[in-house]
Amino acid sequence: MELGSGNYGCSHYKRRCNIRAPCCNEIFDCRHCHNEAKNSLDINLLERHDLPRQEVVKVICSLCDTEQDVQQYCINCGVCMGKYFCAKCKFFDDDTSKNQFHCDECGICRTGGKENFFHCKKCECCYSKVMENKHHCLDRPLHHDCPVCFEYMFDTTKGITILRCGHTMHYKCVKEMEKHCRYSCPICSKSIGDMTRHWEKLDQVVASTPMPETYQNKMVWILCNDCGANSLVQFHIVGHKCLSCKSYNTRQIQGDPTASCESSMTEIVR
Repeated sequence: MELGSGNYGCSHYKRRCNIRAPCCNEIFDCRHCHNEAKNSLDINLLERHDLPRQEVVKVICSLCDTEQDVQQYCINCGVCMGKYFCAKCKFFDDDTSKNQFHCDECGICRTGGKENFFHCKKCECCYSKVMENKHHCLDRPLHHDCPVCFEYMFDTTKGITILRCGHTMHYKCVKEMEKHCRYSCPICSKSIGDMTRHWEKLDQVVASTPMPETYQNKMVWILCNDCGANSLVQFHIVGHKCLSCKSYNTRQIQGDPTASCESSMTEIVR
C-alpha cells in the first residue's frame, strides 16, 4: 500500500483504514470486501451474510496499524483516514469527487450531491430532482434485488435506472437486456421505454406478412401488458396489437388460433 502515491484502500473506496467486522472479528478493507468474501465461500448459501455498516465500531489505521474507535483522524499518527467521513455510517472515502452525502431518511450515504436529490417518503428512497414530479411512486422500489443480477438495490454502488413503470434495475442490466431484444420490465412486464418506433416497424412487418388463408379469420383474446386492456384481435404469427394503446407488448389469454371467428365469438357470449 503506497500512501504517498495515493494507491490505498480497495477497489470500492480510497481510504487509509481497514475495518474490523464485529460479526466475525476479522479485518477487511471495507464492508463490501467483507460481504464479497463471506458470500462467495458457500455457493449454496441460502441467506447472504452482509455486514451492516452501522455496526462497525473499530478501525485500523493503514499508516501505523493502530486499532481504535471509529473516527476520521488516527489517534496515534494523526493521518486523515478519509476526506469524506460519516460517523453515522462508519464510512470513509478519500475520493470526494463523488459528492457524497448522508440521507437521514434513507439511513445511508449516497453520491451525486445532496442538492441534486430528493427523498420520496412513499418510495422510501432518494431520486434525482429531475424526477421529482415525474416518477411513478411504488412501495419501496429499491428495497429488493435487481431482477437480472440479483444484487440488493438499496445500497448498491452501481448505477441505477428507474423504468417507466417505477421499478428499478441496474443501468448495465437494462443495457444487457436490450442487447438480447428484451424491452419489458422483468417484474411487471410493462415496456421499459417509449416503443413507438418499434411498434411502427412491427406494423410494417405484419402488413408485409399475410397469414395463410386458413388463419385469416382466426381471432384470439389478448391482454396488453402496458395498459391492461383486453382485446379480441386477428391472430398473427408476428404479434398481436392492443386495440387500446397500440402496443405489441401483449400476451394471448383466451382463444385458439385454430378456432374460427364465429366459435370465438360464441365463447365470448357464454
